[in-house]
Amino acid sequence: MIKTDILIIGAGPTGLFAVFEAGLLQLKCHIIDALPQPGGQLAELYPKKPIFDIPGYPSVLAGDLVNNLMEQIKQFQPGFTLGETAETIQKLDDGTFIVTTNEGTQHHAKAVAIAGGLGTFEPRKPILKDIEFYEKEDRGVDYFVKDPEKYLGKNIVIAGGGDSALDWSIFLSNVANSVTLVHRRNEFRGALDSVEKVQELKNAGKIKLVTPAEVVGFNGSERITAVDIEVNGARMKAECDYFIPLFGLTPKLGPIANWGLEIEKNAIKVNNALDYQTNIDGIYAIGDVNTYPGKLKLILCGFHEATLMCQSVYNRINPGKRYVLKYTTVSGVDGFDGTRKEAEKAVVKSID
Repeated sequence: MIKTDILIIGAGPTGLFAVFEAGLLQLKCHIIDALPQPGGQLAELYPKKPIFDIPGYPSVLAGDLVNNLMEQIKQFQPGFTLGETAETIQKLDDGTFIVTTNEGTQHHAKAVAIAGGLGTFEPRKPILKDIEFYEKEDRGVDYFVKDPEKYLGKNIVIAGGGDSALDWSIFLSNVANSVTLVHRRNEFRGALDSVEKVQELKNAGKIKLVTPAEVVGFNGSERITAVDIEVNGARMKAECDYFIPLFGLTPKLGPIANWGLEIEKNAIKVNNALDYQTNIDGIYAIGDVNTYPGKLKLILCGFHEATLMCQSVYNRINPGKRYVLKYTTVSGVDGFDGTRKEAEKAVVKSID
């Protein structure tokens, strides 16, 4: 069983920043996320899109913001349970919680912070006959690229026209035996440099591009051996070991909706006058997953909510113990890994 002070559900920017604020209070964090990597929407949907409303950054790519947050919290050594969904919660007599994932992984925490953005993400699946059969037991349909080495020497067909489809086509062109990118339009909605890179790889024969086209069927009795592609009314067959449709993600509140929390319009109601706690003592909701009067779904608002949540958890875990807030410019930052960051000391010197 994994034990921690704060169990954070959601590895988006708000959840990641909460690790830093908790670390300043010497509180340990562990994060659960249904996606295979940290970053939430920023990493999965638009890693190369610029964000313009992060203080101190006139412009920052979403993926770079995630990387910076991961670097910022590294010193506090958070744990991660990735690719699993928080499914059930049990509140013990001592006020602590047991949270179990869909894979049976158990977590014991003194407080729970739900930072699930818009909820858990489920892949948008193409409507294709027998797709449910092929998506199970490694029969050839994958919705996420969890381990690129899995595709080493394989023939891959990717469908989609956004950043994820472009980026994974580029990456896997150096891993797989062949990569075929299928899109229903000639135009792609992705970062310009990615589109240009795919064009270069197509010209070099490292990516086969099929547009405008759609995958319309599968071949293979035990697992996929090929897909049928419709191009301008005609059909062609592309041999492949894996078909990866990357059509984005659908947000859902998921099993959390059954935890007895007060829900309003698919969001969790919290006490914003104090600490963003839910109707269940010890369970908080921060970021886009919560709602309260005047709520704004902005990353910077999530950062603020995470800060106040951590202060509340500290008081909950240490009743009667007063915490004196010190600015990091004065106190420095002591990491759990033994590192220390602090401002340079002022030089004391007389002037003749």
